[in-house]
Amino acid sequence: MPSAKRGGRRLAPPPDTVDFPDFVARWNEAQGLATPALHRRIARWLAERWAAGGRELLLLAFRGSGKSTLIGLFAAWLLTRDPNLRILILSADHALARKMARNAKRIVERHPLTGHLRPARSDEWASDRFTVARAAEWRDPSVLARGIGANLTGSRADVAICDDVEVPKTCDGEGKRRDLRERLDEIEFILNPGGLRLFAGTPHTYYSIYADAARPETEEEKPYLAGFARLEIPVRDADGQSAWPERFTPAKIEAARKRAGPVKFASQMMLQFAGAAEGRLDPARMRRYEGEPVYREGNGEATLTLEGHRLVSASCWWDPAYGAKERGDKSAIAAVFVDEDGHYWLHRIAYLTHGGGGDGAGGAEGAAGTAEGASEAVQLCRQVAAFARDWRMPKIRVESNGLGQFLPGLLRAEIAALGLAIAVVKETSAKSKTARILDAFDAILAAGRLSAHREVWRSPLIAEMREWRPRGKGRDDGLDAVAGCLLAEPVRLSRRARPVWPEDTPEPATPRPDWRRGAVQYAAATEFEV
Repeated sequence: MPSAKRGGRRLAPPPDTVDFPDFVARWNEAQGLATPALHRRIARWLAERWAAGGRELLLLAFRGSGKSTLIGLFAAWLLTRDPNLRILILSADHALARKMARNAKRIVERHPLTGHLRPARSDEWASDRFTVARAAEWRDPSVLARGIGANLTGSRADVAICDDVEVPKTCDGEGKRRDLRERLDEIEFILNPGGLRLFAGTPHTYYSIYADAARPETEEEKPYLAGFARLEIPVRDADGQSAWPERFTPAKIEAARKRAGPVKFASQMMLQFAGAAEGRLDPARMRRYEGEPVYREGNGEATLTLEGHRLVSASCWWDPAYGAKERGDKSAIAAVFVDEDGHYWLHRIAYLTHGGGGDGAGGAEGAAGTAEGASEAVQLCRQVAAFARDWRMPKIRVESNGLGQFLPGLLRAEIAALGLAIAVVKETSAKSKTARILDAFDAILAAGRLSAHREVWRSPLIAEMREWRPRGKGRDDGLDAVAGCLLAEPVRLSRRARPVWPEDTPEPATPRPDWRRGAVQYAAATEFEV
C-alpha cells in the first residue's frame, strides 16, 4: 500500500494495517529482490484465509517453491498484528524446525515493519525460541521450534505451523505413519480455542497426511486433514505451464524430472500421492469387483459363477504367525478362485490375531477363536476353519516353515468339529519370500489376470502392495498368503464335499451335484465280474 512522505522521507504505514502480500513485497524490496507472481499468489491466499477466519489451512507447493520462506514471513507478519501470539513450529526434526524459526527471527530483526517487535533485552532470543516485545507475560515464547518427536506436554500456542512434518523417515512404514498422526493429534491439546493450524509440505507417500481422499485399506473413514482449506501448486499446471517460469523453465523442469525419476518427480514436484520409490506390485493393475459366488443346479449339473464367469477351481493359503495386532508378523489367510478362462479372483483375505477375530476383510471375523481357555494356536485354527467354511474352500494349504509344523493337526481337529470335508496340506517353501512374491504376482499383474473383491481393497493388503520392495523391510504377510494361492495348482473340490450354506437352508435329499466342469459321474455296464 502507498505510504505517506514527510520531508522527502518515506514513512512506513502502521504495521497492523499492512496486508501480508505488501509485507512480503517490502521484505523482498529490502533484500533487493522482486516478488514473483507465485509468491504473491500464496501470500494473497494466506491473507484472505486469515481475514475470513480460516483456521485450518493446508499449503502444498512443489519443492523449491519458497513456501518455507513465505511461512516464516507469515509468522513474523502475524506477530506484527498481535505481538502476544504464541507460535509453535513443528517439523520432521528439530533442525528443520529451527531453520524456519531462525528465518522468522531474522525477519523480525531486519524487516522495515517489525522494529516495534525487537525487545529491549534479549533474555530469550535464540535460533529455536525467541520472544518479541509484548505486553502479555506468557510462560511460552513468541516462537518455539520443535521436532515432531519432542515432548510438548505443558506447552500452549495460538498458532501451530507444521512445516514438512511428513518426510520419508516419518512416513515410509505403517508404524511410522501411525506414530506421525498420533503426534500431530497432540496439537489439539496444545492449541488454544480458535487457534490456527497451518500445514505446509509435499506428499511423500500414497498414504500421506495431505491426501485428499480416504484410504479405506488403512481403516480411514475420511482424509486426515478433512475440512482444511487447501492450496495446491504443482510445478506445472494442467496446461503444462510453469508455476514459476522465471526460475523453473521447461528445460529445468525436464532436467529435474530426469534426475529425480518419474515417481519422485510426480510426488515432490507435481504433488501426486505416490511412493518415493517405484514399486513392483501396483494395485491399479487389479480390477475391483463386488459380486459373490452364485451356486446353481440344473439338468443334473451344478455350476458356481462369479460375475458371470464360471469358476473351475479354488485355492486357500494360510501363512501362520502369532503376531499381535499392533506389532510383529500377522497371521494371514487368503482365498482365490480361478475361472475357466484362467483368470484369478482374489475373493477374500483375513489378518488373524490370537485372542479375537481378524482385522482384515474376510469371513473369519467373529469366529469361535475367542473361546475362554483356548490356546493361541487353537484360536487361530478356529478362525481359519471358519474362513474356509465361509468361502467354500476345499483345501487349506498351511505354510509349515517354523510355526506351521504342528498347526495342521490342530486345524484338522477344528475342521472335523465343524463337520466339514476340507483337506489340510502342509507346504514347505524352499524359495525366499521375495522370490515367491515376484513369481506369483509379476506375470499375473502384467497380464491383467487378477481381480480383487472390494473387501480386499479395504484390507491392509493394498498398502502392502504399494509399499513392497524387493529386499525391503515392509510388511508382506498378506502378500505371502496371496502368493501361495496364486502359485498353488488349482484345487478341484472333493466330489463328496458339498458347499456349506447358511443354517436356514434346507438339507438336500441327495448330495448336491459337483459344480466343477468335467465332474459328472457315469455308471458303465460291464460284462465281467470283479
